[in-house]
Amino acid sequence: MKIVTSLSFQGQCREAFEFYAKVLGGRITAAFPYADAPPDMPISYEKYKTWLMHCWLEVGDQALMGADMDVDWAPNVDKPKNGFDVTVHTDDIDKARRWFEQLAEGGKQVMPFAETFWSPGYGALVDRFGVPWMVNTIPATDWKPQP
Repeated sequence: MKIVTSLSFQGQCREAFEFYAKVLGGRITAAFPYADAPPDMPISYEKYKTWLMHCWLEVGDQALMGADMDVDWAPNVDKPKNGFDVTVHTDDIDKARRWFEQLAEGGKQVMPFAETFWSPGYGALVDRFGVPWMVNTIPATDWKPQP
């Protein structure tokens, strides 16, 4: 079984997933615009034709799924994303710091990347697409926080 986070956007899904692929070193394996939908699927506005109805990003053995939605289909898509974070973990603190810094570009740092009592490097942010992230470094078994 694989549990996959699905992210909703309003016309920025392709841009966001290309950014995530670059930052995380993944690859987009599916990106279907609404223009490719079956003929019986109503697309009422021209702007939706380039929006993605399905996008899939593979990163190692993990994945993110995404789509562009409008308020008629997803009533809260235009509100700040709340109650979840996309979380990435690595045992490489330099990689974690790089992910954090790149994901935070154009967004907002919620908790700057730093040592915590559970991790040698952790940070929280909201990226430029409004998606909340946590970046965590998994400590080595002999790691102890600085006093």
